[in-house]
Amino acid sequence: MSAGHIGADEHAVLVVLDNAGWHRAKALTWPSNITPLFLPPYSPELNSAENLWQWLRSQYLSNQTFEDVEDLLRQTDAAWQELTPDRIKTLCHCPWIVRANQA
Repeated sequence: MSAGHIGADEHAVLVVLDNAGWHRAKALTWPSNITPLFLPPYSPELNSAENLWQWLRSQYLSNQTFEDVEDLLRQTDAAWQELTPDRIKTLCHCPWIVRANQA
């Protein structure tokens, strides 16, 4: 999303931002009509992408060695190929969001 995608009389709040250094870099300036809202520290359960990374690591990328960088890239590519739309929906499902929307 960029400031140009938001109407002149609109304001956006970006919610799913972890506290990674590049999200808080002093050189990073947010447009005046976008407000970042950071997730609390140590709350991976609130960031559904963390579930995706955990699954990739546990199923394909952890506890092994790679011959070289090319082997690492091949293995990572193979792992990504296992991410079907249904698997992503399952891994990134956030029941707390569904409950909040039903209230």
